[in-house]
Amino acid sequence: MTPQELVTRGISPELAVFLTSMLPIIELRGALPLAINVFHITWPKAFLISFIGNLMPVPCILWLLGPIVNILSKIKPFGRFFTWLFERTRRRGNKLITKYEEIGLLAFVAIPLPMTGAWTGALIAFLFGLDFKKSILIIAVGVLIAGIIVTCLCLLGWLGAVIAGVGFILLAIFGFWKL
Repeated sequence: MTPQELVTRGISPELAVFLTSMLPIIELRGALPLAINVFHITWPKAFLISFIGNLMPVPCILWLLGPIVNILSKIKPFGRFFTWLFERTRRRGNKLITKYEEIGLLAFVAIPLPMTGAWTGALIAFLFGLDFKKSILIIAVGVLIAGIIVTCLCLLGWLGAVIAGVGFILLAIFGFWKL
């Protein structure tokens, strides 16, 4: 069900944006354009709703992953899988996260691309064993930065889309160039 369908069924646009911002992958990066460009919610209100909604799952992810992994690790196939996953992740992990830890996590979450948001940031913080309170704060600052970028791009309309496209192409080129 799309956010527009939710609104036609009587849910307020603000609640539809809030729920959208809580979804993995879409998160604030998709909720802000929906709020500003589709539902015409003022940008400060859209930003606040999306920011809060995007952060809601983070403490739950960080709190629940540990106990879930501990319970599942007692089952032999899962135990082997989690051992392999954690060893592989920490050994081959994102160099940015491994080298800079909190600053790397902040940079990762702040980049407004799919799969780099609060959900993935919380998973990375858990996998790398980063401090709970610091992780929440760092993820919140990263979401704040991503939100500012996405809001600016939304307010610029087509010019914002062109700027974002050029920026992402340059990031990709420089990323491949460094490999």
